[in-house]
Amino acid sequence: MQNGLIVFMKLSIVIVNYNVAYFLENCLNSVIRACNGISYEIFVVDNASVDNSINMLKEKFPTINLIANRENVGFAKANNQAILLSQGEYILLLNPDTLVEEDTFTKCISFMEKTPDAGALGVKMIDGSGKYLKESKRGFPSPMVSFYKLSGLIKLFPHSKKYAQYYLGHLSEDEINQVDVLAGAYMFIRKEVLDKIGLLDEDFFMYGEDIDLSYRITQSGYKNYYFPKARIIHYKGESTKKTSLNYVYTFYNAMAIFASKHLSQKQTKIFSLFIKIAIWLKASFSFLSRIFRNLLTPIIDFIFVYIAYYLLILWWGENIWGDPNYYPPQYTLLVVPLYILIWLFSIYIMGGYSKETKINKIVSGVFFGMVTILVFYSLLPEQLRYSRALVLLGAVVALFVIIVLRLISNFLKTGSWSIKDRDKKRYIIIGDDKEAVRVATLLRSTEENPQFIGLVAEKEREITENNFIGNITQIEDIINIYKINEVIFCAKSLSQEQIISMMSFLGNKNLHLVIAPQESNFIISSNRISTPVDLYVISVNSITSQDNRRKKRLLDVSLSIFTLIFSPIIIFMIKEKKNLFKNIFLVLLAKRSWVGYVRMENGNIEDPLEKIKPSILSNKDVLFDKQLSDDTINRLNLLYARNYNWQNDIDIFFKAFKFIGR
Repeated sequence: MQNGLIVFMKLSIVIVNYNVAYFLENCLNSVIRACNGISYEIFVVDNASVDNSINMLKEKFPTINLIANRENVGFAKANNQAILLSQGEYILLLNPDTLVEEDTFTKCISFMEKTPDAGALGVKMIDGSGKYLKESKRGFPSPMVSFYKLSGLIKLFPHSKKYAQYYLGHLSEDEINQVDVLAGAYMFIRKEVLDKIGLLDEDFFMYGEDIDLSYRITQSGYKNYYFPKARIIHYKGESTKKTSLNYVYTFYNAMAIFASKHLSQKQTKIFSLFIKIAIWLKASFSFLSRIFRNLLTPIIDFIFVYIAYYLLILWWGENIWGDPNYYPPQYTLLVVPLYILIWLFSIYIMGGYSKETKINKIVSGVFFGMVTILVFYSLLPEQLRYSRALVLLGAVVALFVIIVLRLISNFLKTGSWSIKDRDKKRYIIIGDDKEAVRVATLLRSTEENPQFIGLVAEKEREITENNFIGNITQIEDIINIYKINEVIFCAKSLSQEQIISMMSFLGNKNLHLVIAPQESNFIISSNRISTPVDLYVISVNSITSQDNRRKKRLLDVSLSIFTLIFSPIIIFMIKEKKNLFKNIFLVLLAKRSWVGYVRMENGNIEDPLEKIKPSILSNKDVLFDKQLSDDTINRLNLLYARNYNWQNDIDIFFKAFKFIGR
């Protein structure tokens, strides 16, 4: 009540945030634009984020209602905290990794007012690559429906009314329909319904609360609707990896809570049995497929390199020694496979088996593998030193074979023999004169070294500026002619409706679609945030876990031994030589680590970070721009601690190799 008058609130928007500040900022900008002409209030409940979310909210959105929890209380409880304070006729539960169109809320309100039996609705969601998200509409997860999902039958029959019932695959994604379950990423609910059925069940910590709430809405006599006339972008899965086994178990636990609440005892037992079988099947399939996927390329490399090496041995024996069987069987059956394994392992260590093919990493891997073989070769008894020349020639053959295999693989995947084209990004930036140039400047400040950046006008108009190659109506021709693989939309120049429509249109063209928020120094996409240092990662994997500590220690010891063995060569490859051996033994004695946190100019590291050994190298050593603010350093350290991966340590070690003697 203000000045004795009752203030009528139409819409209360509730957003629960956990360490996704960049997504949240973009989301709030779109929400505020969509609230034009609507009486609204916004609640952001922060679940103890440590990524500067609170400071960002206070600085850029001081008028929102902020609830800052000191611990992560879970999704359901956090939503309830805000709902209890809300005054709106409608309550919107919204994920922070979403973007809404300018008319999303007005369309939803209009539909709800025209449909009195609607207790809640969900909208059409697309992901950050422009593809439709089937989670937009879901069926009731009965024991059999859940089993069809977790067993993979839903993927085999995606449009079956029976097997695809979890995502209601038989219903059109473009038609309004009554559905059983709405996605928690966007739930538009009548406040009177929540007053009647109660708030979210806090027994659910992360998954299942949307299913439970949707079910209770239908049980109370209301209906849930899928309303595709309104659309949002949902950068799905940025804080969780839904293909992981951990997600499957978490999902199962949520379903078990749901079953115990709403199903009979007999149904609960059947449900539990089916879900456990499905989890076992999914876990087994995931484990085997992961092994197969990771080892397929090395196995193919091994087979073809071995064949080539064997033919080389026969040719060498015939032409040099006059006997094709000059070398004994143990050489071809034991020694040669060992050589090849050393080469392949060296390629792996150098990053030659990363997702994107890097010829220089393959060359480096074969070279270091060859040096390793020659070092051990010199230590063997004379009777086991079969041929130093064959080691050198074998390395050349292995390198040739592996590069040819990569070229063939690239041609089969892309129709191009050029590997270089895949590594280089070719961008177009859609926006007005000033904003497109600003974003282009931001891009050039990253390490990505784009091959091409073209500017595209945000509307149909005559192009007079030299930097612009066309306008938005010519987008398909521009993509084809310039071989574009990444499209950036300037949020300041385009409406959310334009961006979402364009992303939907381009969703099947195998492009990387990203958004540059207005007046921000980051670029946001479905799988990353690009900042001037391009190191923002969302998934969490603490460096202090026992498994990661063990991996890090094993890696430190391995790299130390490697560096010690090749020190006669390495000493000539590094800038600072005086501390090389001191660093090697400090790491071996567990006094230091090769890779760790970035230190500020005063030598300090922010206290809340997980404690690890002082390091010789850090993320900063591989950055193009070494002038980092304290805030950026803290963010880099936080992300290193929360997202530790030993492969990243290897990558940093070899990229910053010249500094290991500092």
